[in-house]
Amino acid sequence: MKPLQAQVQAIGFCAPGLADWSAAQNLLAGPGDWAEQGELHKLAPALLPANERRRTTVLIRMALQAAQEAAGEAGGPLPAVFASSGGDLEIVDRILQALQMPGRPVSPTHFHNSVHNAPAGYWSIARKDHAPSTSVSAHDASLATGLLEALTWLAGGVSEVLLVAYDHPAPPTLAPFRPLLAPFAVALRLTAGGEGPGLSVQVDRGRESTLDRPSLEALRQGNPAARSLPLLERLARESSGTVYLPMPAGQLRVEVAP
Repeated sequence: MKPLQAQVQAIGFCAPGLADWSAAQNLLAGPGDWAEQGELHKLAPALLPANERRRTTVLIRMALQAAQEAAGEAGGPLPAVFASSGGDLEIVDRILQALQMPGRPVSPTHFHNSVHNAPAGYWSIARKDHAPSTSVSAHDASLATGLLEALTWLAGGVSEVLLVAYDHPAPPTLAPFRPLLAPFAVALRLTAGGEGPGLSVQVDRGRESTLDRPSLEALRQGNPAARSLPLLERLARESSGTVYLPMPAGQLRVEVAP
């Protein structure tokens, strides 16, 4: 497989105690560790109209907040890839509970939000953007699968693409079946050429990249979207090197060039 190429133009970030990429960059570029007790900051993606925002969930607002930061002032259509290992498990739990009640009173809004591409739909509404999008899921390999999809679009002639990866812990009833440590969302605005750090990507064999700092490593292991942290650490430190991200088979080798 010939390596796929991209340049990173902007990054969006959302995690407990880290409101945006600037906060995450300061942490990842420095010697400190992640404060696990931090809370998720208030999520209010400004691009989304108030009426639509009221219908969203924490997971959707996380995804849109990171996407909005990475998209920045980018005008015109912006194709997007959304990647989540399990979608909105809070909504899934509410629907399962409703199905056990007399009359099965499933909320239409809950049903709408349970669809895996709901965040992509809200993003299209927010930007008034008719550009194509795709929503992928590959369990713990969702991030790498989304990155590979995004770079394939660039190789196919798209000049710019937004990758958004996100997951949120399940409610108590589902948590034993899918334990996740903390909410996490990241977005990368990628282009075919131009300025910015370069990525060269291909499927390969290798050992999954880890982090030296215990709490950050726990976060990396505890949320599929947080598998991005070794890559983000390279980008924050503006250092070159190789990162391996888990794929369904093998690893996705990412060569980073500042």
